[in-house]
Amino acid sequence: MTWWQGFVLGLVQGVTEFLPISSSGHLVVAETAIGLSTPGVVVEVALHVATLLAVVIVYWWRLWELVQGVLRNQRDAWRYVGLLAIATVPAGVVGILFADFFERVFDSLLTVGVDFVVTGFILWSTRAVALRASRPEPGVGSAVVIGFAQALAILPGISRSGTTVAAGLWRHVDPVRAAEFSFLMAIPTIAGAAVLQIPDLTGGIAAIGTGPLLLSFVTALIAGVFAIRLLVAVLRRRAFHRFAPYCWSIGLVTIAWALVR
Repeated sequence: MTWWQGFVLGLVQGVTEFLPISSSGHLVVAETAIGLSTPGVVVEVALHVATLLAVVIVYWWRLWELVQGVLRNQRDAWRYVGLLAIATVPAGVVGILFADFFERVFDSLLTVGVDFVVTGFILWSTRAVALRASRPEPGVGSAVVIGFAQALAILPGISRSGTTVAAGLWRHVDPVRAAEFSFLMAIPTIAGAAVLQIPDLTGGIAAIGTGPLLLSFVTALIAGVFAIRLLVAVLRRRAFHRFAPYCWSIGLVTIAWALVR
């Protein structure tokens, strides 16, 4: 991997992991566009860890608040942690049971394009419900719905942040609080994905290049922090659905590209 390829992949991962436009789909498109085929999963693990740290940096105060609440045996803290746990289960179960299927669809540029379009419709569906969102945090039912939305987002081209925040809005959760819940539940999800990939670290850092890999990591971390803050600002303006036209556009371009390749 060259330096500029490392920068491109880090930027794409950091921005698209948190904006509702699908990081997995963009990485498939980006790697195809720049002709990059990395051995093993070293790059994927590094990028996952970088985006995980981005969440911790932005929401460290909320995480510390939850840790203190749990240590003090506060009911609200335990309830919130329990909701995060409930929401994490569906993606974990689906990811393990259908791992081979998801690996196959990651190789299909056409599938990625179609899923981009689907993501656009999911985002567009929130334009009315976002105005009625008023609940300060999810309940048990909402956590289950958000969890299954995250499971759907394992498909490349389906945005994890897009579907989970949309699910929160459908359940009338306040947009900013829905984003907070989505990003906090991403911590065990992203960490779990990285851990599951560790046994497949066959390529090794030497085959990738330490410098480009480090650049990719730092770029994804910085871009991820800015992307989270940007999305929260958009949600405050109740403008979440405005990402839909971009998803439709990139989806149609990807479908056309897949058909003419």
